[in-house]
This record gives sequence, structure tokens and C-alpha cells, in this order.
Amino acid sequence: MNSEERRKEIVHAFHSDHIPVSGTALSSMFGVSRQIIVQDIALLRAQGYDIISTNRGYLLKTPARVDRVFQVKHTDEQIEEELNAVVDLGGCVRDVYVVHEVYGRICADMGIRSRRQVKAFLDELKSGKSSPLKNITQDTHFHTIEADSQEILDEVERALAEKGFLVRG
Repeated sequence: MNSEERRKEIVHAFHSDHIPVSGTALSSMFGVSRQIIVQDIALLRAQGYDIISTNRGYLLKTPARVDRVFQVKHTDEQIEEELNAVVDLGGCVRDVYVVHEVYGRICADMGIRSRRQVKAFLDELKSGKSSPLKNITQDTHFHTIEADSQEILDEVERALAEKGFLVRG
């Protein structure tokens, strides 16, 4: 592994753990000295990565995620199209909720951020264990969508509108 590949792997290690990673742990992970890791961190910072040092190790500061609530309406057959439109643009479907006339707000966490997770969700629905929450409110429901930027949320909004899923209100 060359130094550039190692630095990419260091960044990946930060993303996958979301906890501080010590220089010692990184040096043993990559079979190099701790001084090499210190140099790699300096180079990554120079490339624009916001890496902070804590008393427990290095941590990659990630930008705050933003979210937006979308009111949507579609058929059961269009669930896959709706969810894929969101995740393909870089959004995460954090939850789904409905506003019931008697029970009020009923919410379920989803955490869907990939096509694989969309498929797993649809497989659960197809198994017959349950039906979509939207069915108790004539297909109208809400999603909290999370993304890295407002621009991504704007793209998600345009895509849902173009597909005829977005309820303007």
C-alpha cells in the first residue's frame, strides 16, 4: 500500500467508526510508525480534511447534516420509486409519519440511505408482516429526509415533485 492509499484508508477509518482513533492504533493498522501517521494527518489537513486531535485520538469532523420534512402521496407500488429517488440523490429517509385524525402523529424510524436498505424494507413489507403506515391516511404521509446539504434536499424535492409524489400545502 502506498502513502496515498494509506491516507485514503485513514479517512475511511474515521468515517466508519465516528469515534477517536489513536495514532498508535492507526500505525499498527497500517504497519507504519506513529510519526508516519502524524505526517499523514498533516497532509490530510492540508488537503482540507478537518481532523481534530483529542486526548483519545484523531477525529474527522464531519459537516452537520441538514434535514427537511416532505409531505408525499403515492401508491404502494410506487414506494420503491420514491425511496430510490431519495437515496440515489444522497438523501437518507430518517423516518415516516402520518397524522391520524384520532391518534395524532404516528411515527416510525427508517434510516434508509441505500438501495440495499430500500430492498430490505420492501422485502419486509412483502413478507406480509405489516403494511405501509401511509395506508391508514389514504396514502398521504411525511418523511424526514436528511442530507449533507440544502442543495441535495432541493434536488430531492425537485425529484419528488417531478414524479408527482410531493404534496404542496
